[in-house]
Amino acid sequence: MDHYDDDMESAGANSYSDVEDIGGDDDVEDTEGHDDEGRLHEEDIIQSQKGYVVLKEEDIRRHQRDDIGRVSTAFSISQVEAIALLLHYHWHFGKFEEEWFSDEERVREAVGILKEPVVDVHGQKLIQCGICFESYTSGEIARVSCGHPYCITCWAGYITTKIESGPGCLRIKCPEPSCSAAVGQDLIVKVSKVEDKEKYYRYLLRSYVEENVGRIKWCPSPGCECAIDYGDGGTGSSETSSYDITCLCSQSFCWNCSELDAHSPVDCETVLKWTSKNEDESGNRDWIVANSKPCPKCNRPIEKNDGCNHMTCSSPCKHQFCWICLKPYKDHLACNRFVHDQTEDTRKSIQNEIVRYTHYYLRWATNQSSRLKAMSDLEILQSVQLKELSDTQGKPETEFEFIVEAWHQIIECRRFLKWTYVYGFYLPPREHAKKELFEYLQGDAESSLDRLHHCVETELKQFIHKTDADSTKKFDSFRKKLIDLTSVTKKFFENLVTALENDLADVTHKGN
Repeated sequence: MDHYDDDMESAGANSYSDVEDIGGDDDVEDTEGHDDEGRLHEEDIIQSQKGYVVLKEEDIRRHQRDDIGRVSTAFSISQVEAIALLLHYHWHFGKFEEEWFSDEERVREAVGILKEPVVDVHGQKLIQCGICFESYTSGEIARVSCGHPYCITCWAGYITTKIESGPGCLRIKCPEPSCSAAVGQDLIVKVSKVEDKEKYYRYLLRSYVEENVGRIKWCPSPGCECAIDYGDGGTGSSETSSYDITCLCSQSFCWNCSELDAHSPVDCETVLKWTSKNEDESGNRDWIVANSKPCPKCNRPIEKNDGCNHMTCSSPCKHQFCWICLKPYKDHLACNRFVHDQTEDTRKSIQNEIVRYTHYYLRWATNQSSRLKAMSDLEILQSVQLKELSDTQGKPETEFEFIVEAWHQIIECRRFLKWTYVYGFYLPPREHAKKELFEYLQGDAESSLDRLHHCVETELKQFIHKTDADSTKKFDSFRKKLIDLTSVTKKFFENLVTALENDLADVTHKGN
């Protein structure tokens, strides 16, 4: 797309292969991540079965190169032009395919990859630079598809300024104010300093993720450089699709709402309701209603501190009334006769709701704190304790992978169990059969998880710092116990997950 002189054009200066790579190591091949026939690696296949693929930096480059090559082949254009086209359409191939074949010239003009130059300096011995106005030979001049000529030095200064200004350098236009021709990657790489090339490549790589809206996202974990390719971008129904993502760094999150924690079995709307309830100050207001009574005259809430039922409102009201029946105290004789009071019913209802909310909230919060502690314990295991175990047991660290797997199981189960308490909180109270089945399955899963968590958290300690004559036998027994508990716990949670994904359908079937 960019031209330096006639000799360079004939040698294929606009060939993408001259650029070597789009930001990675020069020896990285286009087939990275595939076998000789272009098939995905087993790791990619396993991840894609989950509905998404975790991409490391080299994977992102590979996907980006594949898309560029696909567009170049499909439209019979250079790969430099393909980059400009994909950038213009934010890496969405489908957006411009129909437009291109229906009106190629209009698309080219919009993108800035013209077929014919608007300025032709072909054959001129000396060419004037449009910026510094000095005259140069054709070998000292570079042009983009519009043909406006500028010397290499001016191009370098112009492109450097654009790169230093940020990601906008991916869409540099010809310096001529009235021209919108795109400056291709080949020219940018040709005239830029090493550090500027690196910046450009980094911007190009990030654009593939950040502009691929609906398909690819960065992992939100601080410091993680992986991205998630969700394929169709979660276009399925939220009622039938899982948006839970787990990155290679072990961070889990929701694709749909970007909540920094996967939250199945509840949907994003329920998470928002729950979060709002936790942050809302309505709990304080509910407490006031439940533990105080309004003054019958001014409605100011009054809390009873003493045993006497004779109440006096504070200044300036000063109204005196009976705490039990709320009638004026001067006319008060007795209030032992029962009269149904809807206000009292409302107050008790609010009290019950507070108790109910507290029940679910405490268990939600406790599982979260247990999960965070488990994550910390896993980090200690991997950074310190595995080596100590290797030394005391006389075995390689790989022999203790079953302990790592147990911690991973605990962390994931604590996450899921935490959100089941939100599911239970919002389960309609009239659905008694569903509630019973849910609490039965939840109870089995939680009991098994507690046994697993206790085993790895407490029983492991005896093998880390000391050994004795029976150490090997005891450790083998511990290994079997922990592996069995991990397997059983996984099965209990699989049953719970399946039941909740089917909205506890077994209850409906039994009812029919």
